[in-house]
Amino acid sequence: MTGNPEKNGKLVVISGPSGVGKSTICRQVVEKRDAFLSVSVTTRNPGAAEVNGRDYRFISRDEFEARAGRGEFLEYADVFGNYYGTPRPPVDEAISAGRIVILEIDVQGGLQVKQRCPQAELIFILPPQREDLQKRMDGRGRGEDEQSRKRRLQAAEKEIAAARQHYDHFVVNDDLASAVQDVIDIIDGKRKKYD
Repeated sequence: MTGNPEKNGKLVVISGPSGVGKSTICRQVVEKRDAFLSVSVTTRNPGAAEVNGRDYRFISRDEFEARAGRGEFLEYADVFGNYYGTPRPPVDEAISAGRIVILEIDVQGGLQVKQRCPQAELIFILPPQREDLQKRMDGRGRGEDEQSRKRRLQAAEKEIAAARQHYDHFVVNDDLASAVQDVIDIIDGKRKKYD
């Protein structure tokens, strides 16, 4: 990230386990703060309701690996057999233009971002209780079998444990409006770390 630090924007990473509501929170924060939401690149196939360029940018594995080799990703990872990554140029441009940039990525990606951009704010969205997370995962209607659900729940527990060690802020999503306001307060500097 280059440019005048007073003009530069802010980089915010929002992570949380699958089904916790982070996408909804991110969309509302983007609307309320006129923030830039980075669209991740992935090698997985699009879901039935997903739109290329809005939900993700869907590319081939070969193209992803070529871009990664050229250093075009701020962060990337192999998740459940597919690559996911954050393209660096649009993030750099938005930061240089003074915008708030939201990255909705997993903890592994968040830690890569923090290593490359120490000024980034890392926010982790938590469910009110573990049982709530399982209900939300089941209610997403993705047609997962029992083994897939167990794997996602185990991954969520590992993500939560890693976030507790490395993330700056935690927001419990027990009420959507309150969770959105908490994230906005963090971005605006009205909430201290570990509040």
